[in-house]
Amino acid sequence: MRRIILAAALTCAPVVVAAAPSITEIIDGHILPRFEALAVTSKALSDAAMQTCDPTSDSLRIAYGAAFDAWISASHLRFGPTEVDDRAFALAFWPDSRGATPRALAALIAAEDPIGHDPAAYADVSIAARGFYAMEFLLYDDDLMQMGTAAYRCTLVQTMAADIAATSRAIHEDWQSNHAQVLLLPGPNATYRSEDEVLQEFLRALSMGLQFTHDSRLGRPLGTYDRPRPTRAEARRSQRSASHVALSLSSLRDLAASLAVSDTALSDALDRQFATALNRLAALEDPTFAGVADPQARLKIEVIQQSIGAIRTIVQTELGPKLGVAAGFNALDGD
Repeated sequence: MRRIILAAALTCAPVVVAAAPSITEIIDGHILPRFEALAVTSKALSDAAMQTCDPTSDSLRIAYGAAFDAWISASHLRFGPTEVDDRAFALAFWPDSRGATPRALAALIAAEDPIGHDPAAYADVSIAARGFYAMEFLLYDDDLMQMGTAAYRCTLVQTMAADIAATSRAIHEDWQSNHAQVLLLPGPNATYRSEDEVLQEFLRALSMGLQFTHDSRLGRPLGTYDRPRPTRAEARRSQRSASHVALSLSSLRDLAASLAVSDTALSDALDRQFATALNRLAALEDPTFAGVADPQARLKIEVIQQSIGAIRTIVQTELGPKLGVAAGFNALDGD
């Protein structure tokens, strides 16, 4: 009798199945809100520039910072609409190892190029003269803020802001009208042949975002021990270098949690690693990583970089196999 009761109990007991990552939830909870925020804040930046083009204006700089924050939080999502017409590069041409951005802007200003008056045509200028990093020079670089005539610089700020808003709006609209469905409807003749390929895209975005922060946001200013490169820090003129690392890690943490949802232990391990990296960054109190030239401060920055490397190792060696996919090729791998 006891065996019958036990068998009945086992039969009636609920079967606990680990939740697989939800593509729908990642789209609705992670992707779409970030591109909506980018579109909204970029429109606000364009509106602010029309109200005042004074590069020292608090309202303009605050609007610029909010839109730039929104981009950094979405910048790891380098697939689909962000890659159409090189939109991601149009918003964010960096690293700029050859100084193309200040040269392109200086040429426009020196010639008072008429294209600077035409937001629609501005998409045809050198990609180095577009987007958030180019606008940083116009708002924060002492030389470019004084170059040419004030009237032309004003117009250029307004045109560049309008171009950023148009690009951001196009990305958001494409996600809403098309690419979300592309991810949700994989098939033999579709862009993605299976849900596994969609998950691989998400995993690639996570891995690539970690790599970019490790190699570029931290690696570039670190340089080498003998040759630190503090002037290569991202957005150092606007004092945003460390905040970009924090924004990126916070956004990647959210994506990692969604992908690791089926494994509590793995999810907890990833969350602890992200928390460690973010806590170490918060304790640094060095907004532009200027401390890379000081041995003691440099060590703290290297430890943050190592923390990010440890997260990426877990993503590649544990999360990827758990999902049954590999990160594969990404845009940072080169040819």
